[in-house]
Amino acid sequence: MALTTALAGLPAWAESLADTMVAAYRHSALLDQNRALLRAADEDVATAMSALRPIVQWAASHNFSRSDGVETVATTVQIVAQMTLYDWGRNQLAIDIAKEQVLATRESLIAVEQDVLLSAVQAFLQVRSAEQQVALNSNSVELLSRERQAAQDRFDVGEITTTDVALADAQLAQTRASLASAQGQLEIAREAYRAAVGRAPRDLDPPPPLPKRPKSLDSARSTGVRTHPAIRQAQRAVAASELGVAAAAAERRPEVTGSLSLGTTRRPSTSLFGQGPQENTTTLGAGIEASQTIYSGGRLPAVHRKAMAQRDAARSALLNASRQVSEAVGTAWANIDVARAQIAAIDEQISAAQQAYDGVREEATLGARTTLDVLDAEQNLLEARADKITAEANLQLAHYQLLAAMGLLTVKDLKLGIPTYDPSAYYNAVRDAPYTSTQGENLDRVLRAIGREPGGRPRN
Repeated sequence: MALTTALAGLPAWAESLADTMVAAYRHSALLDQNRALLRAADEDVATAMSALRPIVQWAASHNFSRSDGVETVATTVQIVAQMTLYDWGRNQLAIDIAKEQVLATRESLIAVEQDVLLSAVQAFLQVRSAEQQVALNSNSVELLSRERQAAQDRFDVGEITTTDVALADAQLAQTRASLASAQGQLEIAREAYRAAVGRAPRDLDPPPPLPKRPKSLDSARSTGVRTHPAIRQAQRAVAASELGVAAAAAERRPEVTGSLSLGTTRRPSTSLFGQGPQENTTTLGAGIEASQTIYSGGRLPAVHRKAMAQRDAARSALLNASRQVSEAVGTAWANIDVARAQIAAIDEQISAAQQAYDGVREEATLGARTTLDVLDAEQNLLEARADKITAEANLQLAHYQLLAAMGLLTVKDLKLGIPTYDPSAYYNAVRDAPYTSTQGENLDRVLRAIGREPGGRPRN
């Protein structure tokens, strides 16, 4: 009983903005999806690597024929190994392209991580703002309820008319409607929070101090150009497209392959006296073949031209990504300045509106002001306070949008202090196209480490 009483006296656990971002990172299905896409890209490297290794196949056949009353039965088992000996770098280029695509996909995963964290920040701030708006409108309803009762009392003693009471009723009804709207917005914000974070919001703490922004806009843009994952992804895409041009040119070059085969054929021997004992024939063969396409009907030149066009498109995409990042940095920077200016102006507005409301209310008690004047002053004060709530949320969001535009809105950069997904673990386990049991055990261990059972099933 004493322990229960002590626990009941403890304050309820509150959730900070960092807690919200951590939960969003851990529960994001979008991150899980893109991690799986990254693992698929890792397997492309293994697939390209396998082209440098021999292909071993077996074949078995059983043939029967009859001609002029003579039956022939033959059973053949054969093992064939084939390997590309030299292709003038064609397969190596395919491996390099696959590696560049893996690196581009890793950057894409970082971009998704930024989107997930920014959505969590936005959801957190929306819930906080909606809660403040509900509290503000609730207080206004209580205040106007008292104002309405005061108007009724003054009407009862003949100080004001029914028009003043009706004005108070209308203002109270309007504020109650605003309260209902604010409560509805709060429920919508909570649903958005649930979608972004993976669970319903708890008792949310006030936002932490604002992140420190760079000294200048040019410095922020310079950081964004260097670190933003969209630009890095576009750079990797350009590198892959350059290799694609070289690979398309290499398709016109010769290819040298080697083969080795071992087979055995079993057939019954025949003689003048009919079918005799079984005969086994063992065949060992080896060969080297060189080939080159002389004419492809225009396919190879078209492939080469297509690769060059794709390279030009990738370069343009890189330029466009750089411009978009620069724009996003500039927009977020301007939003910070705008929100700060708005807050400073709204603070002055609130101070003046509060002073005006107190004065009008006092003058109304002396008969120098009407009920309408009091209600108008109260409404102006309410709107100013509501505007400040919105401006403060915009200021917080703009700072995190600036971090995202600079490529710094990640678990690592924010120092959230939780284990993060290691994109190299799975790559290191599969890049050499593992087949042996030891490598398979290592791959299973990697899958368990990232929360997956071998075979791709989520762990319970």
